[in-house]
Amino acid sequence: MKLGILKETFPGETRVATTPDVVKKLATKGIETVVEAGAGRESSHGDDAYREAGATVTDNRGEILSQADVVCCINPLPPEDAGQIKEGGVLLCHLQPTTHLDLIRVLKDRKITGLSFDQVPRITRAQKIDSLSAMGSIAGYKSVLLAADASDKYFPMLMTAAGTITPAKVFIIGAGVAGLMAIATAKRLGAIVESYDVRPEVKEQVESLGAKFIEFNIESASGEGGYAKELTPEQLKQQQDAMRDHIAGVDVVISTAMVPGRPAPKIITEDMVSKMRFGSVILDLAAQTGGNCVLTKPGETILHNGVKIIGPINLPATMPFHASDMFARIVSNLLLDLVNDEGQLVLDMEDEVVDGMAVVHAGEVRHALTREAMGEGGES
Repeated sequence: MKLGILKETFPGETRVATTPDVVKKLATKGIETVVEAGAGRESSHGDDAYREAGATVTDNRGEILSQADVVCCINPLPPEDAGQIKEGGVLLCHLQPTTHLDLIRVLKDRKITGLSFDQVPRITRAQKIDSLSAMGSIAGYKSVLLAADASDKYFPMLMTAAGTITPAKVFIIGAGVAGLMAIATAKRLGAIVESYDVRPEVKEQVESLGAKFIEFNIESASGEGGYAKELTPEQLKQQQDAMRDHIAGVDVVISTAMVPGRPAPKIITEDMVSKMRFGSVILDLAAQTGGNCVLTKPGETILHNGVKIIGPINLPATMPFHASDMFARIVSNLLLDLVNDEGQLVLDMEDEVVDGMAVVHAGEVRHALTREAMGEGGES
C-alpha cells in the first residue's frame, strides 16, 4: 500500500500528518510512504530525515494525489486537489464535512472513501486514534499560557516584602479534554480555578485536578459518546442568566464549549462582558466554529470595555513538533489496524470505528448531518 503525505495548505498550518519515526514503523507493515517536499519543514522534520527513514520525497503534488492508495493530511483537502485522487482511493484527514460540502461532493462523485478523524466514535478501543482529544489537550494547555500573558494579574499568590498578592481567578467553561488540560495548567501556574460544564458527571474529574466545580442547577445536557449536546434556546438562556454574575467576579474566562458538527453555542453575551472587570480576559477556544462569546472575532484579539477577547485559531499549530508527533502516531495506529499482513488496506464497514469515520464511501454520503446539509435528508 502506498501512503501519500501532503504539505498542508491551510493558512498558518505548521503541522505535518506523519513524521520520519512513523515512516519507519509503517514500513514494517509493508506501507510505502511518499512525502511532498517541505511537508515537515515547519515542524522541524526536514526532507532528508524522511528519506533516511525510507520515504520517497517529491515536489510533484499531483503525482502523490493520483498514485497513493491513501492520501493523508490534517486539514480538509481543497476540492481541486481531491479531484486528482484516483477513483476508489482513500482520503484520511479532518474532513469537517458539514462545512466543506464541495469537498464531500468531489469524494462522492469520484467514489473516494473519506475517512474523517473528526468523526472517530467515542469508544474505548478508538481512544488511540482520537485526534480531537489529542489536539484538544494541546489547545487547552496553550490557551492558559496565552491568557496568562494577556492578563494584567499574576496567576499565583505571591508573598512579597510589600505584602501578599492574591492569585488570579480563572473560570473554565467546558470540561472536555481541552477544558481539563486548561484546568490542570492554570492550577500549575497557581491560579484559583473554577469550572462549569453542562454534563454534571464531569464534576469528579474537575475536582480531581484541584478546581472547584460550579453548579448552576441547569438540566444536564450530556450527549452520545461523552459529548455535550446542543442546548435548547430556553436552556441556553437559563445558562446565561445563571452564569452572568459569576463571570463578573473572575479575571480570566477560558471557554471551550463545542458541539460536534454544529456552530459553537453562544454562551457569553455582550451584557455579560460589560459586567467584567476592566483588564479581564476572555480566551475563546471555540473561535474557529463561531465562538462561545458573541463578540469573538476568529483569529483576532479585541478590546471591549477594557476586556480582552482573544479568538485563537488552530492552537495546536503553535506547537508543531509535538502536535505533529501526536497526530502521526494516531495515523500509524489507524493504518496498522486497517492494513493486513499482505500490506493491503482493508475497510470493513461492519467495524464500528471504520463505519463511524467513513463520511463518504463507494459514492454514498454516509454521515447523516452532512447529508442533511447537502439537502439529501438526514436519516441514517
